[in-house]
Amino acid sequence: MTAIVERNKNGGIKVSKPNRGQRILKALLIGSAIFTVIGFFIMDYSGLDLTQAIPMTFDNLGQMFLSPSLNNTTWSSALWQVAITLSLAFLATILGAVISLFLAFGTAVNLSKPWISNTIKAFITVVRAVPTVLWVLIFAIAAGLGAVAAVIGMIFHSIAYLVKAYSEAFEEVDEGKIEALRASGASYTHILFQVIVPQTKSYLISWTFLRFEINFGVAVAMGAAAGAGGIGYELFMASTFYYDMQEVGAITLIILAVAIVLELIANQLKVRA
Repeated sequence: MTAIVERNKNGGIKVSKPNRGQRILKALLIGSAIFTVIGFFIMDYSGLDLTQAIPMTFDNLGQMFLSPSLNNTTWSSALWQVAITLSLAFLATILGAVISLFLAFGTAVNLSKPWISNTIKAFITVVRAVPTVLWVLIFAIAAGLGAVAAVIGMIFHSIAYLVKAYSEAFEEVDEGKIEALRASGASYTHILFQVIVPQTKSYLISWTFLRFEINFGVAVAMGAAAGAGGIGYELFMASTFYYDMQEVGAITLIILAVAIVLELIANQLKVRA
């Protein structure tokens, strides 16, 4: 297979001008670099003694990851807290996925009317723009700090994330098949659950499990920030109240091990889907 190279009048290789997306990406990268450099200059370095800070940092890292141990809790209790965190993430993911599936049917342009699709897209854009932590704090005002507010906040952000992913997968389905089914008198429900969902099953599973992995990380953070409990709360207590670097390291390694297991399961699901 021979590549075709376009040349200009002078014989040089013709280079196409960057499109709008490439220009925006370039501007974002330049802006990020500028703000990063500015951030280093506006930080308050008073009271910072690098001759003490650097050795202490390495000492803390050594305690955390070279000699981890659970001094204020037990392994059985830590594993139970991991199970609580996984349960919160799983509940938020399942409820969010079910709601997202039906909203995605209305969002996909090949399955819905334009005004319905645009309305849902506007809604999920607003929801997705607000970080999960803020949603949790918003619901904490009504429900109080705890697992309920954490789950509802994660559900909201999961919906905004999965609706976009699901709808884009639905839009990739061959339009000719959908039109043929409509012409043959197939009902809307039949088209959705006999054609659309089966053909996009692998994508739905992959995106849902990816969101579950994200929600696990969020649930760890919410354990401390929103009092949701779980392994995140134990990490918060070890680092803030006990100041036990060894326990912080042990809990961090437990969380890392769970994340690796989830990634392996996700890979297997993608292969078998």
